[in-house]
Amino acid sequence: MVEMAVAEAAKMMQGQVISGDPQTRCRGVEIDSRRLRGGELFFALPGERVDGHRFVDAALDAGAAGAVVEARWARARSFSAGQVLVQVEDGLSALHALTAGIRRQMGGQVVGITGSAGKTTTKELLASMLGRRFRVARSPGNFNNLLGFPIALAAIPEDTQWMVAEMGMSQPGELGRLSRLARPDVAVYTNVRPAHLEFFGSLDAIGNAKGELLEGLPADGLVVINGDDPQVRRITAEHRGPKVIYGSSDDAQVRAENVRPDPRGGSRFELTLGEDRTPVRLRLHGPYNVENCLAAAACAWSLGVPAPEIAAAVEAVAPVAGRGTVHHRVGDVTIIDDAYNANPDAVTRALDGARNLPGRRHWAVLGDMLELGPDAPEFHCQIGEAAAKRAFATVFAVGKLARDVVQGFGNAGESRAFATAEAAAGPAVAELRDGDVVLVKGSRGVGLDAVVDALLEARPSADDETPEENGATEGEVN
Repeated sequence: MVEMAVAEAAKMMQGQVISGDPQTRCRGVEIDSRRLRGGELFFALPGERVDGHRFVDAALDAGAAGAVVEARWARARSFSAGQVLVQVEDGLSALHALTAGIRRQMGGQVVGITGSAGKTTTKELLASMLGRRFRVARSPGNFNNLLGFPIALAAIPEDTQWMVAEMGMSQPGELGRLSRLARPDVAVYTNVRPAHLEFFGSLDAIGNAKGELLEGLPADGLVVINGDDPQVRRITAEHRGPKVIYGSSDDAQVRAENVRPDPRGGSRFELTLGEDRTPVRLRLHGPYNVENCLAAAACAWSLGVPAPEIAAAVEAVAPVAGRGTVHHRVGDVTIIDDAYNANPDAVTRALDGARNLPGRRHWAVLGDMLELGPDAPEFHCQIGEAAAKRAFATVFAVGKLARDVVQGFGNAGESRAFATAEAAAGPAVAELRDGDVVLVKGSRGVGLDAVVDALLEARPSADDETPEENGATEGEVN
């Protein structure tokens, strides 16, 4: 991890050490006292519900090297002389100033990945590919915003050559600020889809916000472009530096040919990198992950990783929990855990991916897609229609807009609406039969993990067993 004296960190933040030994060494930063491992600089940030200053003592007791506190707090209380405290005017601004200072001193380079979907999977694939040639660090989990990225950057080993970081946003201007902090050397775009419409209003506005990733990119920085996405094309058109295009468009240098399901799960295809063609086995479920693989391969290839090493790295990447993980259970039951996130395009692709898996019956548990704005009911109705067109036998819809999904599904099969994931879990278990393929997909806030866990623990019924039905169950929406 990045290590320095507290006094050096204070100088970067234009803060003042008001207590303790300024030469105390710190490594890494943290904003949550529960995640401290020891030696970090704890930032006491005021939040909407909880003020981090309440946890200064707990953080120091847990092993934090020191705490960064705001002047208003420091003036209002007394503290032990042995506590290492850095006083600043604004905690978040200080965190970003320290992040910028660490980035200036960093010897390695940064790849920033953004898009409406596929960021985490592309990050994992790219880190595996680059790791064949370089010392690589990746941002953990979804540490992809103005709070998470500083923690991720400060935690990377000092000999890192490439940091692979996903970069997200939920409002205009956020990604631009993050890009100027991170100063990426490479920008990777996965796609622009109708996610966060509640805050942006239109697909063009989402595209413009994703375009902010280029604000911190140098003029000669590499941009990796999804050639099949019109919005990505639009927002990257003005970049005059090097570009590499992936997808199925005529000008794509990186493409997937002869894509087919792999009997062991995932896909097989021929990866085309310029003039080279290499067979690839991708263990990740769904054709949409082939697109994520192409994004990562285009970047790695442009940075000097040869095709055979890219192919070997791809096969080494295992599915990430909640992002299309395929579980094979007793009774030839297949459960697809895709409960981490959802938008209309991603759900449609997930339905296609599930339908491609062999099974006697396909059905789905579909949770609300959040942050879609005033058109959300129509989007949910369309998802129900999509499941009907793909001949799903049953749809369980979960959330405030469950009725809209059921309406869209119509009379194509059985459909039920539930207010919560907990209410849907029991009936979903009762629905399970030998040979079923079950997709569980929804926004994280719906909590469909409860359904996944219940299904994974269930024993499927044989075809001649009929679950007890007594009208609507508790939590079912009539």
